Amino acid sequence: MAGILSVVGTPIGNLDDASPRVVETLRTADVVLCEDTRVTSKLLARFDVRVPLMRADEHTIASRVGPVIERCERGERVAFVSDAGMPCVSDPGQRLVDACLDAGVRVEVIPGPSAVTCALAASGLASEHFFFEGFLPRKAGPQRRRLETLASFGATLVVYESPRRVASTLQTIADVMPARRVALVRELTKVHEECVRDLAPALAGRMADVEVRGECVIVVEGAREDETQAGSALEERIPLEEAMAAGLAAGEPKSALAKRLAKSYGLSRSEVYERLVGSAGQAGQGGLG
Repeated sequence: MAGILSVVGTPIGNLDDASPRVVETLRTADVVLCEDTRVTSKLLARFDVRVPLMRADEHTIASRVGPVIERCERGERVAFVSDAGMPCVSDPGQRLVDACLDAGVRVEVIPGPSAVTCALAASGLASEHFFFEGFLPRKAGPQRRRLETLASFGATLVVYESPRRVASTLQTIADVMPARRVALVRELTKVHEECVRDLAPALAGRMADVEVRGECVIVVEGAREDETQAGSALEERIPLEEAMAAGLAAGEPKSALAKRLAKSYGLSRSEVYERLVGSAGQAGQGGLG
């Protein structure tokens, strides 16, 4: 009999959220692949499931692919779980599923909770269109540049964040998108579940000196239609390169020009400044041949 890889969604906090189908799938598996055996052991113990566990996190997933495919080809049932929520969403399980499908191994998904959709629902912000970013860059510069790019999206933005970094991330969001409503959702499905929502600067101020505990999800209101249309209309009228050339030709200081164009075109000041410096450098090069 052909084997199967079961991708199993697990509770994101409250273990009672595990469905009967989740429990039965784990109970009948020959092996359960998991991020952290200590975390998954608690889930299995809660439902008196006794199945061997095998670690398969970002450091070991590559070495598990071949053996998992071989097990399934021998007719075994392999269950794959993350520490919490749906595997393959902001974790390395996608590599395993991709390889199994390429090898012709049957893959099934056992639905379970997801922090993305739970936080989106809890935020009360528009859910018709949303963009899941996962974790933002940790360093301040790359994080700000990424948020400046995301600021033009018309969809609600969903971001995962560590409690240790959430205050600084909220402040950067406030700097980049000061007119947006932002919700901080934490401890989903647990006793101390909380959703705090306010305009970005107000929320950043409220959380600046608060010791946040538990995994956090940040939900940011998307750009209004008039914001995105205004940016598009400006870029259609005057390409950025022409605007830079005109400003330089008029003798406008590069720092002031970068600030003005960054605001007009929805870009970061540093990005525009670097392009200005490059443009001015190329213009100053004479023929060397």
